[in-house]
Amino acid sequence: MNGSFLATLPDLVRRNVEVKVLVFLALVVGTIWGLAELVSEVVEGDTTTFDRAILLLLRNPADLSDPIGAPWVEEAGRDLTAFGGAIMITGITLLTSGFFLLRRQYASMLYLLAAVGGGIVLSSLAKGFFERARPELVPYDSLVYTSSFPSGHSMMAATAYLTLGVLIARILPQNRLKAYVMSIALLITILVGVSRVYLGVHWPTDVLAGWMGGAAWAMICLVVARYLAHRGFIETSMV
Repeated sequence: MNGSFLATLPDLVRRNVEVKVLVFLALVVGTIWGLAELVSEVVEGDTTTFDRAILLLLRNPADLSDPIGAPWVEEAGRDLTAFGGAIMITGITLLTSGFFLLRRQYASMLYLLAAVGGGIVLSSLAKGFFERARPELVPYDSLVYTSSFPSGHSMMAATAYLTLGVLIARILPQNRLKAYVMSIALLITILVGVSRVYLGVHWPTDVLAGWMGGAAWAMICLVVARYLAHRGFIETSMV
């Protein structure tokens, strides 16, 4: 009997919407809690040793202005970091919004604009609040205008690409296709964050905070969208 119950447990979980919601909310709460813990550690200066060690690990010990790897690796880092830049994120968001507008999927369009726009605003507010200085441990070539914590590129990438991944995955018929799309979204988000540390413009904990903040915001937006869909305010096919 126990074996039979365990065998059918995955199906029960998939069919039980309430369990799905609880699991999803647990992920949201866990991510926010982890972010709060990280912020506390950064503010108290407990992450300094970790940040310095990772940053130096990615540099040539004989010349700290030289990231490890061949010249093409450094060029690739600069190319990858552009995927989290304001121009790239804004352009992709507007182009995708236009696609939903032409399909008359207005709720999807508004959801995308609200999620990405809200993530950008939150990132800017957080930077202004913490005002953490950029790393001076290693030289870097990239131009920077804002404070370091959290990483805006990482947070915007997590918000935008995870949101886009959800919107695209929802219209795909097969689970393997959904998994592929979400994997690509996660991969781009990770590569953007890694490139920021590799280029020396962010501390590793800046990037971790950006990832967690962006993921939490994207999940919160999805929870709100689900609630509005159940209340009949937006199309249920969206979520």
